[in-house]
Amino acid sequence: MFSKVLVANRGEIAVRVMRACEELGVRTVAVYSEADKHGGHVRYADEAYNIGPARAADSYLDHESVIEAARKADADAIHPGYGFLAENATFARKVEESEFTWVGPSADAMERLGEKTKARALMQDADVPVVPGTTEPADSAADVKAVADEFGYPVAIKAEGGGGGRGLKVVHSEDEVDEQFETAKREGEAYFDNASVYVEKYLEAPRHIEVQILADEHGNVRHLGERDCSLQRRHQKVIEEAPSPALSDDLRERIGEAARRGVRAADYTNAGTVEFLVEDGEFYFMEVNTRIQVEHTVTEEVTGLDVVKWQLRVAAGEELDFSQDDVEIEGHSMEFRINAEAPEKEFAPATGTLTTYDPPGGIGVRMDDAVRQGDEIGGDYDSMIAKLIVTASDREEVLARAERALAEFDIEGLRTVIPFHRLMLTDEAFREGSHTTKYLDEVLDPDRIQAAVERWSPEAAADDDDDDEVTERTFTVEVNGKRFEVSLEERGAPAIPVGDASAGGSNSSGPRKRRDDGGNDDSQQIIEGDGESVTAEMQGTILSVEVEEGDEVEPGDTVCILEAMKMENDVVAERGGTVSQVLVSEGDSVDMGDVLLVLE
Repeated sequence: MFSKVLVANRGEIAVRVMRACEELGVRTVAVYSEADKHGGHVRYADEAYNIGPARAADSYLDHESVIEAARKADADAIHPGYGFLAENATFARKVEESEFTWVGPSADAMERLGEKTKARALMQDADVPVVPGTTEPADSAADVKAVADEFGYPVAIKAEGGGGGRGLKVVHSEDEVDEQFETAKREGEAYFDNASVYVEKYLEAPRHIEVQILADEHGNVRHLGERDCSLQRRHQKVIEEAPSPALSDDLRERIGEAARRGVRAADYTNAGTVEFLVEDGEFYFMEVNTRIQVEHTVTEEVTGLDVVKWQLRVAAGEELDFSQDDVEIEGHSMEFRINAEAPEKEFAPATGTLTTYDPPGGIGVRMDDAVRQGDEIGGDYDSMIAKLIVTASDREEVLARAERALAEFDIEGLRTVIPFHRLMLTDEAFREGSHTTKYLDEVLDPDRIQAAVERWSPEAAADDDDDDEVTERTFTVEVNGKRFEVSLEERGAPAIPVGDASAGGSNSSGPRKRRDDGGNDDSQQIIEGDGESVTAEMQGTILSVEVEEGDEVEPGDTVCILEAMKMENDVVAERGGTVSQVLVSEGDSVDMGDVLLVLE
């Protein structure tokens, strides 16, 4: 087994991996960006190294910075978690060619399965059903139209390296093809450094079923049962469960064996997930995620197997010590993603300070998180701040236990999806397990979400407990890029308000607005005239500006596209008018409330 592992990720998945390492007697190394200087994964690790500014491309996605941090730390192995570099075959190959061990499938297997057209062709050869479509990348919008001519609309344009709905665009008619083709390519390039896309027939109302795989270097391949991830909005999973309430025993067995057959044909090792769409009693291969999944937790709960520990053991050359017949599914488990989002605003990302963070506990309740009360949640990265996993003897008991756990979950200071989760536990379609991937986007009444928020969303509360006689200040010091913390106590000194950056305290970690002109944060935008301002509803980065000064816009027109927490958001004009000022440009970082443009 390794002596020290660098976790090339952040947040709750980094802490999850570090906990597995600790139980195996392995020391841990964190990497962090400037925005994460006081992040939970940094607090948890044995040592931590700064690898760059908040922008992921300049820190968490910087191959050389991550590898150099591993060298400074004298680590043995690198675990990528999920997201960021987890499915980047180029980075995996660099690690394989270095002195470090890559905790994941080989770069060759990642290339075979990570790019979706190669994976589809491989699965067809292994006699695994696939959704009708292309097995080669689409070079132009004409290729998309050709698939639609053969199979009919709608069709799906998907980024080769995509996942989680990013880089996926559904085309319902020919006049949408050109725009959606370019958008899918742009998202693929931005999120996965791969602008290649492919096309397939879009299934109308499928279930989303995935199978957890473990494979070692000795030829053993096991599946750990399936997970049902059908409750999604905008192709983003919201609640996952194991086992699926929708599969017959025969279909369950056939899907599990198809998953084993496919990854064996790919000469795959380590953990992975084979994803399928199920409709009308038939299943179709969708993709392989060549990494650990967000929802691996429910599989662990119903099998009793620690998937992350097995990732480390397999990477260290150990053999799986259980047969397929040894894998038993006991009970039922659900995972609720706790995202910093406003459900009543189409799940727009939310930012703020966790003035209260009091998660639930008790029998059958597991929390995977990396935050604590007082932390500031910015908009630089994914909106998920925690995962609540609830397990019981059967699905009915899980639903009751989840109601109790979510009612206990107390978060104040920013909006979260907890009211939405509580709504779903009262929803007839979800409770009976009849929902499909289209349920949230096309069936659920938005007014019910609004009512749930009004019922269950607490008002943000300020933390007034700052009158202690003894004030503790925590300072962060970096020496040669390595992070150290120094804590000092002062008697009679004023307490440090949450978010005060001047003292460098542990609660001052919120990201600051990046300014390309070298200005400081309190520089004021110069707004001319008395027109109506269009402002940013969230913190993020401007991907594109769709208008110029002098342009006429109508109510509802998109004026710019804002990326926040890895999602594209259209900023629209509330009313019509003439654009008199454009105050942002592509690549600018903006804070919530910043003026983007002015309409006269």
